[in-house]
Amino acid sequence: MNIFIVGDAKGFEEIKEKFSQNETVSVQHGSQEEALQANSDLLLDLHLDENPQHLKKYAALHENQWLIVGAVKCQLVRAVAECSENLHCHLAGLNTLPSFLNRRLWEMSFLKEEDATLFAEKLADIGVEIKAVKDRVGMVTPRIILMIINEAFYTVQEGTAQKMDIDQAMKLGTNYPNGPFEWANKIGIAHVYRTLEALHEDTQDPRYKICPLLKTEYLQSL
Repeated sequence: MNIFIVGDAKGFEEIKEKFSQNETVSVQHGSQEEALQANSDLLLDLHLDENPQHLKKYAALHENQWLIVGAVKCQLVRAVAECSENLHCHLAGLNTLPSFLNRRLWEMSFLKEEDATLFAEKLADIGVEIKAVKDRVGMVTPRIILMIINEAFYTVQEGTAQKMDIDQAMKLGTNYPNGPFEWANKIGIAHVYRTLEALHEDTQDPRYKICPLLKTEYLQSL
């Protein structure tokens, strides 16, 4: 299977690493324009949820083509609504946050129930298992992890513990593979901030109100 990646180099490298032992998969990287010209079996746009209006460029894809787009910071249905074009391809949303791509299971959302079945069959051929979740900002896993990260920043801000102590406590006490600050570094503070911002705007849930310390670190990273 030929996969074409639109997105940053970090995401591209993570996808390459995921399929590095699979000789049936080849991975290319480039712009949206190059993706539309490529003879690929699957297009994967990692950061379309940051610019959902860009989905209209994929209106040129035909009904036998397959498109997966980032759908963490924006609902798939919203991206389609903002597209204002008829989309004919098979379409799915994916948790494309860094550190979540090189995994056996992909968390995905769909507008059409039949596409969930079709994508599951297609991706199973290259060793990817999918978990269908509701089409909501933050999906499921990012909501949980980002809320933990946000709370950890509040704990540091209040002077209760230091970052290294919190990371160690979470790994030893809950058997998490990463502490919240290690996870924040892997995901990237910009992705953490912008996804939490989108979650708070979508849900108005105070659990996603961004900690001032997290916001400060995000602004310092710009």
